[in-house]
Amino acid sequence: MLMGGRSSERDVSLMSGRSVVEGLDAARYDVREIEIGGDGRWRLPPARAQGELAAEGESLPLPVAAVGDVEPLGEVDVVFPVLHGPFGEDGTVQGLLELADVAYVGAGVTASALAMDKDLFKSVLRDKGIPVARSIALRPGDAPAAPFGFPCVVKPARLGSSVGISIVGSEPDLPAAVELAFAHDEKILVEEFLDGVEVECSVLGNLEPIASVPGEIVPLASDWYDYEAKYADGGMELVVPARISAEAASRVQELAVAAFVATDCEGMARVDFFVRPDGEVVVNELNTIPGFTATSVYAKLFEESGLPYPELLDRLVELALERYERRASLRY
Repeated sequence: MLMGGRSSERDVSLMSGRSVVEGLDAARYDVREIEIGGDGRWRLPPARAQGELAAEGESLPLPVAAVGDVEPLGEVDVVFPVLHGPFGEDGTVQGLLELADVAYVGAGVTASALAMDKDLFKSVLRDKGIPVARSIALRPGDAPAAPFGFPCVVKPARLGSSVGISIVGSEPDLPAAVELAFAHDEKILVEEFLDGVEVECSVLGNLEPIASVPGEIVPLASDWYDYEAKYADGGMELVVPARISAEAASRVQELAVAAFVATDCEGMARVDFFVRPDGEVVVNELNTIPGFTATSVYAKLFEESGLPYPELLDRLVELALERYERRASLRY
């Protein structure tokens, strides 16, 4: 289990990772927790007491020195990365695991990097005919601009959990929002504001992915689905099924799978949408490592679809092994 990390979403990752550890069947899995610190150092499990059986060797090349008197990892069957944001959800850790030749849960290098960069993600979806919000990318030195009018949304291009995001109501407020977003990334997006019901849909699978029943997000802690609404107790309400038409719900599931396939995802993803008043469904984002507590949206939507949390975890491990075995036959 990989959790923590260097990004500003570290606390969310720790909550997710600990929930997954508790949800895995202890009779079936021998779980080792690896916490990556905010400094990037890997904290392996403490060394076992003298006389206890310990595995020999390490199967993962650590990018930096480990911390403390640690237990060797030994043979690892599957790595479950629950790392949100940069240095974990963006393909970096996935690349390390590919080099280590170990099976891991979730999207591969390409899909992880693509979904993390919302500018590139939207470009790919537009090319595939999947509706997304209009947006422009700004880089350091570019003048603040809002070509789609106000209100608009300003966000870092490669971050999640609503960190660094602003909803800008008028032009005088735009420079401050741009400055905030640039504090988190060197590329930011200015998007059109989409008025509508915020809906999320979970996707599970490799070559034949399935979509969960869609759920509706109702922010309670703020006017929109910001960090406080996502993670504070009572910050949001998840309404399942979403209060949208049957046609819109079917369209959400269709586009969730289409976005998953278009971005070369495998394992899992949560796809976020806006359903506009006229019924149009627009993809907002795709998260390859969504929040993963038992009460997080991803897990709750599959629970409402008939797949309880422990069985969901089992299925994700099975998918990781299936992909690893399938790709082992490829010639490089």
